[in-house]
Amino acid sequence: MHYRSPAARPVSQVPWSVLTLLILFPLGAATGVVDFDRLILAASARYGANGVNAVREWQALIDSASNTSTVDKLEAANEFFNSRLQWRSDEEIYGLDDYWATPLEVLGRGAADCEDFSIAKYITLVALGLPTESLRLIYVTAKLANGVTQAHMVLAWYDDPTAPPLILDNVNSRLLRADQRRDLVPIFSFNASDLWLGGNDTVTGASPTARLSRWRDVFVRMRSEGLTGPW
Repeated sequence: MHYRSPAARPVSQVPWSVLTLLILFPLGAATGVVDFDRLILAASARYGANGVNAVREWQALIDSASNTSTVDKLEAANEFFNSRLQWRSDEEIYGLDDYWATPLEVLGRGAADCEDFSIAKYITLVALGLPTESLRLIYVTAKLANGVTQAHMVLAWYDDPTAPPLILDNVNSRLLRADQRRDLVPIFSFNASDLWLGGNDTVTGASPTARLSRWRDVFVRMRSEGLTGPW
């Protein structure tokens, strides 16, 4: 997703597969497990010393934040990726119109778009022990100061599924409740097992399948890299 890019796609040009195939790859809700030995070997092979150092910094974050409060974990994950990654479009990074990257890929390259930021934060928070049912990745329309509306993705944490969540965003780094982010209008949200349309608090009842290929593929790639789930 190209939020903040001068060449950003308007909402009407978001890939139809993303807006219509809103079904998730079933992974379950449990604390994740990261095999850092495997991850570091993969980082070394692909990205060299810089990649290894980035993964070790991520490991240190997870170790240091594991026994902190939930809000501290949210702030740590949000700040870690926002401060380390440069926003760039998928076309610039991968030569593709739309690509969902793993945490290793964004750490190794030091660059990400909004979907990649959100996925990396999601995985980090699950690794820190937050249940997946408390987290949702949300596709939104973002209203810019110049009046332009663009497609964007953020991560949300719900203390109560019926109350406004806290939003983790690569554009506005402040942890704010959704009702304080008047610039964001939800299109749909999802996590490892459920799907919600708009700002609705009721799940759609859609059965998890492999129909959303980018969401499925990013988990397959993570498992091959050492993020052994279940996410």
